[in-house]
Order: sequence, then structure tokens, then C-alpha cells
Amino acid sequence: MSTSELDWFKSSYSSAQGDSCVEVAVTEQAICVRDSKDVTRPHFAVGREEWSRFVGFAAEA
Repeated sequence: MSTSELDWFKSSYSSAQGDSCVEVAVTEQAICVRDSKDVTRPHFAVGREEWSRFVGFAAEA
């Protein structure tokens, strides 16, 4: 699936200045992550279970 076919959305924690922002897109198999300041760069993908563990860990920090 190309990045143009994905429905990307920016983190709700992103600032209005646009710095340090990421975008995510959800697919059946994975969560895709990319730099919102340079969407031409490649994205990376992690499995849904791994993403869930990461979000749980980040919420505790």
C-alpha cells in the first residue's frame, strides 16, 4: 500500500508550530508512522500488538 492511499493523522500532542510531529496511519496489519514535516521520507510500520504495548508504555512515562 502506498503512503498516498493511507489515511494519515497527526498526533493530538503536536504543537501548533509544527515541530517534532509524527503522523500515523492504521492498516489491518500494522500502524504506520512518518515524520509530518517531511512526508516524502519513508515511513516505518509496527504490528498492532507492538504499537499497543508502546502506547501503554508511553502513557506511563
